[in-house]
Amino acid sequence: QVQLVESGGGLVQAGGSLRLSCEASGGTFSSTAMGWFRQAPGREREFVAAISWKGGSTIYADSVKGRFTISRDNAKNTVYLQLNSLKPDDTAVYYCAAGRRMYVSESYREYNYWGQGTQVTVSS
Repeated sequence: QVQLVESGGGLVQAGGSLRLSCEASGGTFSSTAMGWFRQAPGREREFVAAISWKGGSTIYADSVKGRFTISRDNAKNTVYLQLNSLKPDDTAVYYCAAGRRMYVSESYREYNYWGQGTQVTVSS
């Protein structure tokens, strides 16, 4: 059973930055893709970014491309999401997810373990 614990969320002004972390335990972290999703109030959960098992491949939602960066440190069983140039529309609960396979996917169906989420609030 994989457990994922996110941290790093908070309140920031528009234009600011945050770094989210997600530490994994209980599974083979280094052999699975990892993803970040987010859900704003009244909206469906949406894909943000994903990274392949070795970190050689990354994909991003168009809405965050050029502003967010996903990375991972397999020695620390941790995946990161650097959020820059934040906008009020980025306000959401951000979830880390562990993939079923080694390679990236935008589909939530390809992720079988989820963290509890961390709140990001961007004020205007």
